[in-house]
Amino acid sequence: MAEELEALHKNGTWSLVPPVKNANVVDCKWVYRLKTDPAGKISRYKARLVAKGFHQQAGVDYHETFSPVVKPATIRTVLSLAVTNNWSLRQLDVQNAFLHGDLQETVYMKQPPGFVDSNKPDYVCRLHKSLYGLKQAPRAWFTRLSMALQQLGFSGSKTDPSLFILNRRGTLVYILVYVDDIIITGNQPQAVTNIINRLSSLFAVKDLGRLHYFLGIEVVNHNDNLILSQRKYILDVIHRAGLSQCKPVATPMATSHVLLPDDSPLFNDPSRYRQVVGALQYATLSRPDIAFAVNKVCQFMHAPTENHWAAVKRILRYLHGTAQLGLLFSRDSSTRLHAFSHSYWHQDIQAYSDSDWAGCPVDRRSTGGFAVYLGSNLISWTARKQRTVSRSSTESEYKAIADTVAELIWLKSLLQELGIVNRSPTLWCDNLGATYLSANPVFHARTKHVEVDFHFVREQVAQGKLNVKFIATNDQIADVFTKPLSSQRFMLLRSKLQVVPRPQLAGEY
Repeated sequence: MAEELEALHKNGTWSLVPPVKNANVVDCKWVYRLKTDPAGKISRYKARLVAKGFHQQAGVDYHETFSPVVKPATIRTVLSLAVTNNWSLRQLDVQNAFLHGDLQETVYMKQPPGFVDSNKPDYVCRLHKSLYGLKQAPRAWFTRLSMALQQLGFSGSKTDPSLFILNRRGTLVYILVYVDDIIITGNQPQAVTNIINRLSSLFAVKDLGRLHYFLGIEVVNHNDNLILSQRKYILDVIHRAGLSQCKPVATPMATSHVLLPDDSPLFNDPSRYRQVVGALQYATLSRPDIAFAVNKVCQFMHAPTENHWAAVKRILRYLHGTAQLGLLFSRDSSTRLHAFSHSYWHQDIQAYSDSDWAGCPVDRRSTGGFAVYLGSNLISWTARKQRTVSRSSTESEYKAIADTVAELIWLKSLLQELGIVNRSPTLWCDNLGATYLSANPVFHARTKHVEVDFHFVREQVAQGKLNVKFIATNDQIADVFTKPLSSQRFMLLRSKLQVVPRPQLAGEY
């Protein structure tokens, strides 16, 4: 606590002033945490002074609060490029990050419990820097960091504001920011080291060395490849759910299991259901194989039943038996980036799009899904119920294509900012009607009600920015995102999603 308070004073976080009449004074408290390493061992004890931001008043001591965080697809894209090109991945942690943000509003706070100035016990703290717990703290820190990176020559990405790019005379450096956790990589190790040293002179930056643990995701290097694993996180979720001794199953959802709103009595602990399902959503960051099952159980968060809870337990049982699996990023020579000019490279994008027509028995909406690969590495995927009812399988497949194209356009913009030149992406669809529809205006009369999607996809195809091709259903990878599958089919597609066993580390059980 004394160490934390010393850091606050050294940073000039506040100054003591006499109480101001009718001013809103925010309370504060001490919060204690145990920091653990990837193996679950305690690495250090942490005390943090936190303002009670719920005492703040809108328009009085805070205004805008939104602060961006890096998108998972952006993280996976940068990791794929780094692994493919054998670039080093470094990890930084900014100590007391929120304390570096400059406050634009006037905020008053009570003195910290246990550390009230004996000479000025009635005084209050006027905050000059942001503090953990304040509503605008994340925004203030991100603004300060953004300004510092721009002064170092970085430019903020337009496709993902939490990605910063330095592209100068053949030198490429990428920085990914998730609050106070930072990933940095580039094609010249010395340039990366120089950036870290310059950041250390501006902030209390701790160089954690090679990327190994980020946002609860373990990064395992194995034979020049990289595996993202959430083994520890998954086992913690299973333990909290009370299923540590459960019997594993081969798939996350049974093919015969149909979930309906009122299919059984209401579950007696809906909060527990929501907590576990919310935790499972985070597990999909490195486990695309559970995306469909998690999407399905998320549809009943408002009123879960016993049957829905059984479906959640099946997902946990599946994860219990496959906790060692992770997402592989392969350094495959066939997909390695080749020099295109001084600062541009080339790599292909392949996308798979599929839909399960009228799969929901309640509202007859279809479930669409896609998988996007950069070279051989999976960087983006989704399993999502469509917003409207489709009148045919071709229509539902075409809407799924439109959603995939929107993701491809975003990814192409991201890659261009990263200095990557790609040929027109290839999108594979297993519906001939939808494939023809993307390029043939003869079908226009039958698609009046899907006019927007129709023009959106056809325009991309006509301009040569997209190739839509037919693929046999048996080869359709996105099939795993649209429906429950048999164990044999599921395991085949899981392998194509680059979900592989991670190597066991020393001291693990």
